[in-house]
Amino acid sequence: MLTKHAAITQIGVVVCLALALGVCPSGAQPRAADFTAPGSIDFRTGAPVSEGVQLHAELFSLASLAGQKLPTIIMAHGWGGTAAGFRRDAIDLATAGYLVITFDYRGWGESAARLVLTGPSPITPESGRNQTFTAEVREVREYIDPIEQTADWFNVIDWAAGEPMVDTNRIGIRGSSYSGGHVFYVAAHEPRIKAVVSQVGGFDSSWVVATESEARETHAEATARARGEAYPEPRSVTRGSLVGAPIREKFARYAPVTFADRVTDPAVLFIVAENEDLLDNETNARLAYERMPGKTKRYVEIAGIGHYDVYRDHRDQVVSLAIEWFDEHLKGK
Repeated sequence: MLTKHAAITQIGVVVCLALALGVCPSGAQPRAADFTAPGSIDFRTGAPVSEGVQLHAELFSLASLAGQKLPTIIMAHGWGGTAAGFRRDAIDLATAGYLVITFDYRGWGESAARLVLTGPSPITPESGRNQTFTAEVREVREYIDPIEQTADWFNVIDWAAGEPMVDTNRIGIRGSSYSGGHVFYVAAHEPRIKAVVSQVGGFDSSWVVATESEARETHAEATARARGEAYPEPRSVTRGSLVGAPIREKFARYAPVTFADRVTDPAVLFIVAENEDLLDNETNARLAYERMPGKTKRYVEIAGIGHYDVYRDHRDQVVSLAIEWFDEHLKGK
């Protein structure tokens, strides 16, 4: 059963930290075009396409390793964050000898957004033909849809496989908070993933139907959307202080922990906070760890800290744990 706090926060608590640290709001971090990496780091951007939407990716590697195939780590933000918020971690991981790819989900950061017609289609559909037409459209930005976000993960992995520097036999993924659950879900469905780091992750979004009142709200929103009502306004705050409204019917169908029996091959490191104040470790990371049949797994509980401490005083510690894990399972150290 979810705790009261877990019901609100396991779906993406990283945004609260982002707000506290100034990482999340638009403009708080420089755009990629204005960002300068340390001299030892090659920094460039990429444009993966996910279901027709162009995403924004940032790539980091040591300049001294230019042109070499490298073990690769892919990361994406949690609820309401952006790729820019991962730059410090990405530089640390790149300095350890990895090609690091971070990306913004569709509708977030510098990624494009899904487009919808503002009125009826001006054409009549024709079988066997993809027509080109001009129409007014509206972008849909800054909402939280785990099904779309995990689709973005899969498409970024496919895109990365075409990058000359990516060693496709040595791909790892890392996520924190809501994306800590995403990486576990991706590992259950993508056989090319060899190593995973899930940090203070949320593994079950079905809280949206956990009570009768929550279920009523979820089903009412789903019906309204299916009948043509608009998506939430960008950056809507509907759960505590979380920025970005959840698409509740998608949350109801998304629980990475239920796929634990499929995570058999990749090596998975779970990092949790002993004094986790935003979700219940026992029904999230601990349950995923126990259900995972693979032997190459590790559960690390950092003593005496709360959820946000992994981003503050203990950031260096958790990044070091991630590097050690990837070194062991992507480099064979």
